Amino acid sequence: MKCSNKIFLFLALAVVSLGLCGCGSRAKQTASDANASAPNAQQVKPLKPFVPTLAPASFNPEQKILYMNQHYWDKFDFADTTFISRADTSSMLTSFAMYAVGCVPDSLIDKSMKGLMQKASKSKPMFEYFLFLAEQVLHNPNSTVRDDEKYIPVLESAIASPLLDEYERKPYEYDLSIALQNRVGRAANDFLYTLPSGRTKRMYDIEAEYLLVFISNPGCPMCREVREQLLLSPMLNELSERGDMKVLVLYPDEDLAAWRDHLKDYPSAWINGYDKGKAITQQRTYDLRAIPAMYLLDSKKRVMAKDCTDVAYIEKLISEAEEKN
Repeated sequence: MKCSNKIFLFLALAVVSLGLCGCGSRAKQTASDANASAPNAQQVKPLKPFVPTLAPASFNPEQKILYMNQHYWDKFDFADTTFISRADTSSMLTSFAMYAVGCVPDSLIDKSMKGLMQKASKSKPMFEYFLFLAEQVLHNPNSTVRDDEKYIPVLESAIASPLLDEYERKPYEYDLSIALQNRVGRAANDFLYTLPSGRTKRMYDIEAEYLLVFISNPGCPMCREVREQLLLSPMLNELSERGDMKVLVLYPDEDLAAWRDHLKDYPSAWINGYDKGKAITQQRTYDLRAIPAMYLLDSKKRVMAKDCTDVAYIEKLISEAEEKN
């Protein structure tokens, strides 16, 4: 993504709106109440917002990305722990999002995110504050820019940091074990699903150029919205009619009566199954913090999209794949 003024404006207005309602069980937190829950936050007059170092206007887009990647935080005093209690954390969440989304190219993810956490290691309070920012932007299931690939180096930094003790590292170790599952470009975890007939099958046995695993709950408003978007997509409908794409709707919970009552909500061409005994939850093979979630897999069951709710993005990935073929 290009690091431009338009992107900064978009992110400032929309990216860190963490209040979108999914159907997950984890408590939701929004940028508006972040100050109250940030480490060591106090109800005092906030500082002026942090202003990142911008790239020269004469640079081309690629040069701007690299410049901002290296200099974005130049004006931030990582040694000033008093900043934490006075910061406008909503603004800092936006600043963190602008950096992570607009100024960290894929080739520099590990170096950039670990480098940022190293800068924040001036003190434990500052390190924990940036862990908080990273979690809210990159890991919160309601963040529109959550990204495991960029959060993994942050988690690895937390686990390796001498600033945290054994017990403080435990939650980050758990989150890392989940984030490392089903990474984009790698083989998805296989699982069993049970059909309404009671017959159990294996996900890897579904043969198609594209498999869309749609993890959904009956009666979930956002699940219904995603379902309608899928049904209104000419591209996805055409792929389904040709047999090039199959949709597996997976119910991960235990209220089978409710699940059966809503089977009629989905097209008969879609495969409807449930996770018998909540094996996926127990084995932690998929991130079920928030539902709905979609995983787009290719013919070899490699992950193309992970934990996604954006139908347009699914269409984009398939279009790019079709152009290559």
